[in-house]
Amino acid sequence: MELDYDKLGQRIRKHRISAHMTQEQLADAVDVVPSSISRIETNANSCSLMLLIKIATALNIGLDALVCDSLPPVKDFYINKDFETLLSDCTVKEKNLLLKVLEVTKKALRE
Repeated sequence: MELDYDKLGQRIRKHRISAHMTQEQLADAVDVVPSSISRIETNANSCSLMLLIKIATALNIGLDALVCDSLPPVKDFYINKDFETLLSDCTVKEKNLLLKVLEVTKKALRE
């Protein structure tokens, strides 16, 4: 999975505007010149991980909010691991029962 620098710049801009910050204010907060923020937001320049961390901190958001469009793949991974852990010590009979309960629950949720 590669980082999409166009989207990264768009996310930085979106969060900066949501924080009611100008490029100059963000630049001051992360100790760079304002043109650096502009160039990152327009994908004219990439930036270091350290600068991304500073930007996320200045915008009071998590780094994931900048580098990921969304986290469903990550969340899905952890949920799958939770299911795996939950079922790891179950007998076949218990797994079959849980499967039936899950099927009924899923059907009810979708109705």
